[in-house]
Amino acid sequence: MQPKATSTVGASRADLSASDLEFVRKLIRDRGGIELDADKGYLVVARLQKVVSALSLGTLDQLLAELRSGRRRDIEEAVLDAMTTNETLFFRDSHPFPTLAEKIIPQILADKGTDDLTIWCAAASSGQEPYSLAIVIQENFARLAREGKVRIIATDLSPSMIERCREGRYSRFEVSRGLPPEYLERYFVPDGNDYVVKDSLRSMVDARTLNLTGSLASLPRVDLVMLRNVLIYFSAQTKKEILNRIRTLLRPEGYLMLGGAESLVGLDTGYERISFDRTVVYRPG
Repeated sequence: MQPKATSTVGASRADLSASDLEFVRKLIRDRGGIELDADKGYLVVARLQKVVSALSLGTLDQLLAELRSGRRRDIEEAVLDAMTTNETLFFRDSHPFPTLAEKIIPQILADKGTDDLTIWCAAASSGQEPYSLAIVIQENFARLAREGKVRIIATDLSPSMIERCREGRYSRFEVSRGLPPEYLERYFVPDGNDYVVKDSLRSMVDARTLNLTGSLASLPRVDLVMLRNVLIYFSAQTKKEILNRIRTLLRPEGYLMLGGAESLVGLDTGYERISFDRTVVYRPG
């Protein structure tokens, strides 16, 4: 039986009515293009409660009332931020990074006939992926890094994640996840209980807020797009729209890289699938 939709303003609760849940789902879908499963109401409540606490709103009902009024853009952004998944780590999945260094990036440079490179990390979260790429460049293409020939654009929907990316500050736990000790020593400076990215690495990363479901007009043409482990959060139609827009940004010699469990099957036939050992990439057809 379908739960009865009821008015909830004024009551303090730890759950959502059917109408409240659908309102939040629509807000996240409209603002971020993200599809929240209807059966994940408990997860939505848990994340909304964190926003209530962070913004000192008192109750979940007060938060919902503010959202429905449309007067507080900051609350909308906080809710959208809370609903996005920011799981990330340095050198995630391991094998793509040696392949990038040994085969994919050299192939791009050879096909272009120039020594400049623009990489777009399209779901950068708190910055571990773009800084992993910056390390790959420093380690394997030192001259290009030294001469400022490589630009890494890091974007994310979440303003708080982009701020973290710009700061380049990570806890002991975060640097223990995927970052080899020699790279920690070479590219990070200890600061209390944290480690901070050195300026030589930070200067390579241009971090900015961007909604993948909106316009990409602010971005330049790019040689490599890292779109890993993010398409799973969108509807099939939104995925198609994003992939189509990305194809217009990619240079003819460029590549698109998805997460290990993702593919373009049933989504876009405008890309050619290419394998470099265990790493699969896609080139505009």
